[in-house]
Amino acid sequence: MNKTQRREKSSFQAVENSMKALDWIEAHEKECGVRWAGLASELESLRTDLEVYSERWKKLRWVVLGTLIITAIVLFTGLVM
Repeated sequence: MNKTQRREKSSFQAVENSMKALDWIEAHEKECGVRWAGLASELESLRTDLEVYSERWKKLRWVVLGTLIITAIVLFTGLVM
């Protein structure tokens, strides 16, 4: 094998390795894209759930706050009279 043939073989191997690397990168990108799509939909689902629970906590907060205010008024009027 002469010098020119070795260079051609080396160049061919480099191109072959590059093509394998590109195939691997492409497969990896597809896998990551699928994972990201799943994650994005899960985050959107969590956001809507959080909005629902947020409304429930607001209602509960007003019930507790109202109860404390009414209790304070009743105790205050009971002490004054």
